[in-house]
Amino acid sequence: MTLDIKKVEYYDITVDGSAGEGTKLLAAFAGAGVNLLAFKAVPAEAGRTRFSLFPDDSRKMKIGADEAGLAIDGPRFALLVKGDDDESGALAGIYEKLSQAGIDVYESSGMANIKDSYGVVFYLGKDECEKAFGALKD
Repeated sequence: MTLDIKKVEYYDITVDGSAGEGTKLLAAFAGAGVNLLAFKAVPAEAGRTRFSLFPDDSRKMKIGADEAGLAIDGPRFALLVKGDDDESGALAGIYEKLSQAGIDVYESSGMANIKDSYGVVFYLGKDECEKAFGALKD
């Protein structure tokens, strides 16, 4: 099992949940040249949506937020893991390595069967991110 592992920063921002607000948010960052490696949008408090945005360049993200007058929360830390062999049990093997290293995964999400591969985002504290990176690189 070959893993492509990347330590990334991500930022949270909460916006009004009405139609079109997510589009405005994503367009503001696209206009600032921000390339997103991943994102998540979930309901927050009533009528609001929380986005977690994973830029490939945090500097551009901060500049884009400033230019758009948006308050972002972060950076926070995560690992993006891409596996090249989407076989049964691959994710269990990753979790086993993290468990053996004493790492508690705060949150994760993933997608499988992307050209016979898969991707997973592990949301971790900064120190846990470093530790998890080392555990999965071994």
